Amino acid sequence: MDKKKMEEILEKLKRGEIKPYQLEDILDPRDAVEVRRRYIEEVTGVKLEHVGRYSIDERGAIDKNIENMIGAIQIPLGFAGPLKIKGEYARGEFYIPLSTTEGALVASVNRGCSVINRCGGCTVRVVEDKMTRAPVFKTSSVVEAIKLKHWILENFQRIKEVAESTTRHGKLISIHPIVVVGRYVYPRFAYSTGDAMGMNMVTIATEKACKFIEEEVAKEGIRASTVALSGNLCVDKKPSGVNMIEGRGKSIVAEVFLEEEVVRKYLKTTSKAIEQVNLYKNLIGSAAANSMGFNAHYANIIGAIFLATGQDEAHIVEGSIGITVAEAEEDGLYFSVTLPDVPLGTVGGGTRVETQRECLEMLGCRGSGKALKFAEIVGGAVLAGELSLLGALASGDLARAHAQLGR
Repeated sequence: MDKKKMEEILEKLKRGEIKPYQLEDILDPRDAVEVRRRYIEEVTGVKLEHVGRYSIDERGAIDKNIENMIGAIQIPLGFAGPLKIKGEYARGEFYIPLSTTEGALVASVNRGCSVINRCGGCTVRVVEDKMTRAPVFKTSSVVEAIKLKHWILENFQRIKEVAESTTRHGKLISIHPIVVVGRYVYPRFAYSTGDAMGMNMVTIATEKACKFIEEEVAKEGIRASTVALSGNLCVDKKPSGVNMIEGRGKSIVAEVFLEEEVVRKYLKTTSKAIEQVNLYKNLIGSAAANSMGFNAHYANIIGAIFLATGQDEAHIVEGSIGITVAEAEEDGLYFSVTLPDVPLGTVGGGTRVETQRECLEMLGCRGSGKALKFAEIVGGAVLAGELSLLGALASGDLARAHAQLGR
């Protein structure tokens, strides 16, 4: 783009004659990004030298992932592993991409992988798989609300057909629970969504289902209107008890049994000490705090993998809930992590961005038919990170490790 044309457009932006989001209408995507970045540099007085250096394709990002693009953020990317996983879908050794600015995190997960491998690897299973959307309906009274609830229960199959007419991949599994609060009704729609995380899919399907419900119940004298397509019983992008119990996204359990000799030699502690740290910190401490995260740091590993592989980073908060179990036995330690709420996908969303796509390819998890495999790998990585941290706490090495690594 020639300098004169850029200056003309910049002046129009400053005068408000052109809005930043309109630049793609008059320029190709790369020039639009450059002009917007120059505009921000001039109005803020900050030179965005590094933000402007990237390799991802602007057109694809603008079409699918971002508005008002001015560049890209770089987050350091490392790997942990290999980690040996014995899953239904993920079988073998995997190198885990972790994107983070927290020093010592990758080293900690890497240590957990090494310890798990010395004991033959970890077993991982996906125990539930569903994505939810829960609208809120307003009726005229609690009597009408109960009638609406019963109508939904009695007409599930009809609602299912309408919802599924919007998608080739989504299947309505259930509408449960259906909560009545005063004259308001909150039905929780749960879908299987294939290899997509699926929030857009289930939102579109539920919207059509809501319109159908309104029209059909009106024929029976029930006045019901959709107040909001999301009534927060979903529960999307927030920690919640219903997700802890019912599950959302992929519900994952990963476990390993560690011989006592391995615990002593490589974690520098004992099975009993790890059991006690888990009891007093993760269980009693979390209960005292009224936390739904009965764990040490699931969010650390979930966050690093999500950023590396193009998942919705807002769902890290959902992945932070769950329960760690550590039980000392005569010959070692049973250790497991249960993650009831991990929304993820291997198609759509940020998984198409070039750098994130490559990280999924590292795992052999890019594209269709890979979401359950990816979920099992995520569960194994969380197990490794959780084990390593609890081992460090039990041995008193946490602060020492950060100090040695200069963090």
